[in-house]
Amino acid sequence: MERTDAIPVQRPSRWDEPLDGSMTDADVAWLRTRVPFNGMDRSAFPNATPLDGILRYDCRLHRVEPGEVIVREGDYGNSAFLVITGCVRALVDSLTPTQLGRQPQRAIGWGEALQRFLSRSRFPEARDPDQISVNRAGAPSHSIRQVDDHPAVFLQDFEGIFHRHETVSLGPGELFGEVAAMYRSPRTATVVAETEAALVEIRWQGLRVLRRDRRFADSLEQHYRQHWLPVHLREIPLLRYLPESNLQRVIESTELRSYGRMEWNASYKKTRKLPAAEQIQAEPLVVEEDQLPTELIILRSGFGRLSVRHGAAHRTTAYLGKGHLFGLEEIVHNATRPDTSPPIHYQNSLRAVGFLDALAIPVEVFATEILPHIRKSELPATVNLSQLPTTGSSGERRRRRSERRSEQVSDSIESPPVDVRRSGGDRFESTGLLEFIVQNRLNNGQDAMVIDLHRCTRCDDCVKACGDVHEGNPRFVRQGAIHDRLQFVQACMHCSDPVCMIGCPTGAIARDTTNGVVSIHDSICVGCGVCAASCPYDTIRMTDVVDRKGRPFIDDGNGKPIRKATKCDQCSGLPSGPACVAACPHDALVRIDLSESPPLTNWLQKRS
Repeated sequence: MERTDAIPVQRPSRWDEPLDGSMTDADVAWLRTRVPFNGMDRSAFPNATPLDGILRYDCRLHRVEPGEVIVREGDYGNSAFLVITGCVRALVDSLTPTQLGRQPQRAIGWGEALQRFLSRSRFPEARDPDQISVNRAGAPSHSIRQVDDHPAVFLQDFEGIFHRHETVSLGPGELFGEVAAMYRSPRTATVVAETEAALVEIRWQGLRVLRRDRRFADSLEQHYRQHWLPVHLREIPLLRYLPESNLQRVIESTELRSYGRMEWNASYKKTRKLPAAEQIQAEPLVVEEDQLPTELIILRSGFGRLSVRHGAAHRTTAYLGKGHLFGLEEIVHNATRPDTSPPIHYQNSLRAVGFLDALAIPVEVFATEILPHIRKSELPATVNLSQLPTTGSSGERRRRRSERRSEQVSDSIESPPVDVRRSGGDRFESTGLLEFIVQNRLNNGQDAMVIDLHRCTRCDDCVKACGDVHEGNPRFVRQGAIHDRLQFVQACMHCSDPVCMIGCPTGAIARDTTNGVVSIHDSICVGCGVCAASCPYDTIRMTDVVDRKGRPFIDDGNGKPIRKATKCDQCSGLPSGPACVAACPHDALVRIDLSESPPLTNWLQKRS
C-alpha cells in the first residue's frame, strides 16, 4: 500500500558550507588565470564537482603581510596553501615556542607550588595583565595584529630570523601544507610571509578532487613519494634495516589510500548513539576477514577497528592507531609456510573508525624486498594451524574461531565479570568494553580520565583539587560515559587526533612535543571559540577573565570582555602531576592512554 505520510526534504549538499562564503564569481575567474588552475582540464571533473565549484566552495583567498606567520610547525590543519603572488619562506629549522607566542611550561618545585596555592586569587580565572596579551611588555619577539578579517601572529625580527635560520623560498604556483592536509598530520615547518603575498587556501576535500587533473595529481604524488614517503616508511620498526635500494622499490609499489571522513567529529555525536552492530556495519570496510592476504596495511593516521563475525553481527577484537600494521602475521605465515601447508586468510576485518589513512604494500613486494631484512626477533608468532579448524563448513569454522577469539579478547580487556553471553545457537550478544571505547571514540584519548566507580565515594576531592590549581575554575566535572564499573570522565584527553587544534587562527592551542600535552596559550588566544566548537567531547570552555581583584579585562578597541579558552592541561609543571589523581584518597582515578589497549588492560588486571 502506498504511503502518504512521507515528508519531502532537500538532500544535503557537500557545498552547503563553503570554506569562504564571500568568494565571488570574479574571484573564481581570477583564480582560473593563475597557475596551476589555468592549465587544468575542466573535462576531468564530474558535473557534480566542477573545477569552478571547487574554487568557489573549497577555497579561500588570503592576503598576508611581511612577517606574518601563516602556518606553524606542529599545528594540525585540514587545508593546503598555494602561493598566487608574492613570496613566503618555510623555515627548515624550528622556531622557539616563545617566538611563536607559546610560553613553554617550566617545572616548579614544591615550595613555589605551595606559594602559588596560598597566594591564589579568590576570583575564578584571575590573570595578570602580561598573561592576557602579547602586545604588552615581556613578549618582544612577536605580536598579534588584525589583517583584513582575521587575527595573525607576526614575527618582529623576521628578516633577522630568515638570516639566522635555514629557509626554503616559495613563490607563485608553489604549494605547501598538502601533506598535513591530506594525511591529518602535524605541520612539519613554520611558514612566514617574506613579502606581501596572495594565497589561496584549499581544504582537503577540494584538494582530493583537484587530483582528477592528471598533471596536478602527478605533481602531488611525486612530491609525497620523493620527500615524505621515505620518511614515513623509515618510521616503521620493521623497515629500519632495509637497504636503500630495497626501500626505493617499496616506495614505487606502495599505494596511498584513505577511508571515511576526515571531519569525523562533525557526525560523531550522532553515530555514537547507534547500536554497536549498526555502527560497525556503517564504517568503511578496508579489508574483510577470510580474504586471502594480498597486501600489508600500514596505518598512517586515524583509527581502525578489528572485528570478527558473530552470526549476522560483528564483534570488536581490537583497535589500531597510527603506526600499527594489519595482516603481518598472516602474510609472514604464508610467505614462510611449507609448500604442503595451505595459506591462511585474514583473521579479522579492518574498518575505518571515522577516518583512516593507510599505506598498502603488495605481498609480493613485502616477501622479496622486506621480509629477508627483518630481524627474526621482530617477526610475529605465526598462526598455529592445529588451532584452525579445517573440517566442516566455512560458517562452522568461522563460528568456532569467533568463539575462541571472543574468549581471548574477553580475558585481556573485559573487566570482571565478563559480559559475554551465548544465546540462540550461534548468536552472541556483547556489550564489551572494546565496543564501548570505540563507539564513543575514547580510543582517541592519550590521557583519558577514568574512575573506578567501585572505589569512588563521590567526595569530589578530585574536582576541588583541580579548581585549586586553576584559578578557582575546575577544568572538568565528575561526569561522563559509564561502562560497567568504569566512568570515562568528560575531561580533555589530549587526543591522538586533536581536531580542536584545527582552525585556530593564531595557533594558541598546540601540542607540547616533549610531553604530548595539548595546551592553550593565553597570550595569543583571541577567544574566538573555534577550538571549543571543534572538540567532539565538549571538554573546552570559553570564559571571561579578570584580574587579581576581580575586575574584568576588556578589549581596548571595542570594549567587549576578554574571553579565553580553558581546558585540562595535566597540571603541567606541578611536581605532583595531575592534581585530580594526586588528590583522590581512594586510588579510584587514573589518567591513562586509551589509544593502545595494554595500559587499560594492565590497570584492570591489577584491580581484579
